Amino acid sequence: MLSKRMKICLITGALLGVVCIVGASVRSGFQSEVYFLFALWYNRVILGLVIGLTGRGLNLPGSVVRGAALGLVVSFAFYSSIGFTDTVSFLAGVLYGMIIEYVAFKLDVGKGMN
Repeated sequence: MLSKRMKICLITGALLGVVCIVGASVRSGFQSEVYFLFALWYNRVILGLVIGLTGRGLNLPGSVVRGAALGLVVSFAFYSSIGFTDTVSFLAGVLYGMIIEYVAFKLDVGKGMN
């Protein structure tokens, strides 16, 4: 069974993945390949999964920094696989890691570490 935190992180990652798809489509003049857009979305879902696997941090600032670090690591996998060509999406992954962690911290109201 999925924890509340995991559900929050996966849903937030999937929604941010849609935002990424829209952004990448607009930046490319709607010329991006479907497989590229799917991979970008999937990367955000994986980011949500990775963040969801971590326990709830003791404080919000530390959790957000951890989200940024995990966003950097997970997004680097996508960034390197596309030949280091989409820097905006890579940097967005860092921001999205922070957002996922923030949302999870605020909505998963349990105390302390999970």
